[in-house]
Amino acid sequence: MSETPVDASALREEVKKKYREVAVRPDGEYHFHTGRPLAARLGYQQRVVDAMPDAAVESFAGVGNPFSLRRLGRGEKVVDVGSGGGFDCFVAAGQVGREGRVVGIDMTAEMLAKSRATARAMGLDQVEFRDGLIEAMPVADGWADVVISNGVINLCPDKKRVMEDIFRVMRPGGHLQFADIANGNPVPEAAMRNIDLWTG
Repeated sequence: MSETPVDASALREEVKKKYREVAVRPDGEYHFHTGRPLAARLGYQQRVVDAMPDAAVESFAGVGNPFSLRRLGRGEKVVDVGSGGGFDCFVAAGQVGREGRVVGIDMTAEMLAKSRATARAMGLDQVEFRDGLIEAMPVADGWADVVISNGVINLCPDKKRVMEDIFRVMRPGGHLQFADIANGNPVPEAAMRNIDLWTG
């Protein structure tokens, strides 16, 4: 597709607005589930989630469990595409250990502030969060052993560009583990151009 179905900048601002709210008001009412109940519903290990402080879990808004596809290996380098409040990064940190590295990429200042503060509070020196777009991640070519993502790629209109950048940052033979929302039926053009439907 040569052009995106919606204005990418306008969609980006709407996504930021929505997830800014999830960062600062995690107990708010949203059209999607959040926090510990969602993590339990998606099959995350309860002992892992229970061990985390509320700040690490309360803004979680994923759609699946990328760790159900494969447990990460000790020492692996991981990129989380659209890391939000950092929940999946914190799960990843427990699997890769102190010798591993986890880099979360997000574009929402409030989510970045929250995830960075939580990582410091948890003493996770192997985790860092970078400000960036998932279509052009601030990560070196071939750096990651594993790329994870959870319910974020669907929010970007140029999925081809996102996937190209994922494969750019992932080493040859690396692993892509993601959960997302997909629609197998044709979508009317009017709906594709409706930003509220993209974010709702």
